[in-house]
Amino acid sequence: MPELRQNIATGEWVILATERAKRPEDFKKKEEKKETPPYKENCPFCPKNEHLTPKEIFQIEKNGKWQVRVIPNKFAALIPEIPYQRVYHDTFRKATGFGFHNVIIESPSHNTYLPLLSISDIRLIVEAYHKSFIDIASHPDIEFVIPFKNHGEGAGTSLEHPHSQIIGLPVFPEQVRGRMEEAIRFYDREGQCVFCHMIEMEKKENLRIVYENENFIGFIPFAAFSPFHFWLFPKNHQATFGELKDKEKEDLTEALRIILGKIYKGLKDPDYNLVIRSGPVDAQRIKYFHWYISIVPRLGKAAGFELGSGMYINTGLPEESAKFLREVDFP
Repeated sequence: MPELRQNIATGEWVILATERAKRPEDFKKKEEKKETPPYKENCPFCPKNEHLTPKEIFQIEKNGKWQVRVIPNKFAALIPEIPYQRVYHDTFRKATGFGFHNVIIESPSHNTYLPLLSISDIRLIVEAYHKSFIDIASHPDIEFVIPFKNHGEGAGTSLEHPHSQIIGLPVFPEQVRGRMEEAIRFYDREGQCVFCHMIEMEKKENLRIVYENENFIGFIPFAAFSPFHFWLFPKNHQATFGELKDKEKEDLTEALRIILGKIYKGLKDPDYNLVIRSGPVDAQRIKYFHWYISIVPRLGKAAGFELGSGMYINTGLPEESAKFLREVDFP
């Protein structure tokens, strides 16, 4: 029978379409990937082509050469060179296009994938994420920072060279505001962070956990809105990604390698979006919100119902999806 489930952290409902549910293995990507060379002459992110991009903000080197390179996005949605100013005219509101939009080039190799890199190389990517987050968040006009990765054409990427992006906004997105307000309501009722509560309940049931180490735990949420939708949390309560400690970076590196590796191997390298969902930049040490990483494999498409209602129909049962990923042996 179909079932409705509610995510207590967001207040959102999802329909689990059990009558239309697929077996986890049915979500594997069917088409074969084309062979990609390790270097492309016309790729702006490949070594020797640095002149095709804006000058790097910073880079992390290995053996005398850059391993991770952070640059301004050549086609940035927002730019930091203009002053931030809001303009109100009756009911119309606008602001100057101030903000940050940078690219994190994850590797010199054009044809690699994050989970296939060495632990030390993934650790450098985590370091670049964290340094970029802190640097952007330190600007007095920035309210919110969003690091994210689009992997594959179906997830919105336009360049196949492995990279992530990070955007700093001078405004607070409404979706994030809604989640913060939901978290505050839960904290007022229960006296506990809703995400910490979710972690406790997932550990208690032990049905949807895929991976756990000393400092991180990853699971498919009880009310996952799409097949294999995945959440990865620091176990210690932290409101913003900027609060991540060095020892936790080591465990985050290992968690990302194994989780993305299981998705890569088990689902045959699907397109996916990865987003670091952090509290606002000035929310450090607040008790009601908890940062986490959301990984959404693009295994289906939103249609009229989803767009009209804001609800999703999930044809992958979270418990079965989690079991499938647990059993994928990676590496």
